[in-house]
Amino acid sequence: MGWIGETIQSFKSIKIRKALSQAISFGLIISSALMIWKGLICWTGSASPVVVVLTGSMEPGFARGDILFLHMNKDPIRTGEIVVYNIEGRDIPIVHRVIKVHETKDTGEVYFLTKGDNNEYDDIPLYAENQLWLQRQHLMGKAIGFLPYVGYATIIMTDMPIIKYILIGVLGLLVLTSND
Repeated sequence: MGWIGETIQSFKSIKIRKALSQAISFGLIISSALMIWKGLICWTGSASPVVVVLTGSMEPGFARGDILFLHMNKDPIRTGEIVVYNIEGRDIPIVHRVIKVHETKDTGEVYFLTKGDNNEYDDIPLYAENQLWLQRQHLMGKAIGFLPYVGYATIIMTDMPIIKYILIGVLGLLVLTSND
């Protein structure tokens, strides 16, 4: 009958109570993950408390695939801090270092300029058209810690979506055919 036939037979043999139990367990796992994520958002003050470094622009400090932990508070932006910012029209946040801070005396607004440690020039070409500085509203957070290379899993799944679908399929089959 083969592996596929045995898998179909195992699906048929699952009792309603077991299927319901598995569905509830799956729902609890998903809701727990969402609660942890929302808790991190509240605790860090950042809309995205964890980001993956996608390029080598911050080497040697941060390499491609490093996971950064972000925190957003009311403290002033200082030269030398590593920030993650998002520009309108761009989907991917950028991780770079603040190289210059400018505060206007009349309004007190703070503007800052960024640059990747491994880049030759500042980030003005990356900003929106006719934008020369970033403001606090562009920030997603300041880097407070990192895990080296752990983010490569997300990079691989983004670069090769077939791996993501295979992984989801295998995990789904494991859940459905488990005997617990």
